[in-house]
Amino acid sequence: MIDSIKKTLLAGVGAAVITKEKAEAVFEEFVRQGRISANDARIMAGKISEQGRREFDEASSSLQEKIRELLGRDEAGVKQRLAALESRVALLEHKLAAEPPTRTGEP
Repeated sequence: MIDSIKKTLLAGVGAAVITKEKAEAVFEEFVRQGRISANDARIMAGKISEQGRREFDEASSSLQEKIRELLGRDEAGVKQRLAALESRVALLEHKLAAEPPTRTGEP
């Protein structure tokens, strides 16, 4: 599960890098065509980069919270099952202690 999460996060980072590179390429072409100035291109690329970073951080925080929630829920279930097993073991130990010992080899 952790590997899947890591791969998903890395894919998101990769997509953000590719998006930034593509945006920069488009802006460079606009600068070459004289549609925008180099300064405007840098400003727009910076805004796109910052927005992508914010969105990634928000998604990452949300994912971390969900993981903590899932792990916490699972931990509570494990504790509950462990307590039930401990009770069963204690009951069986009590029953075994109360029974008289049996001899081997007797019918």
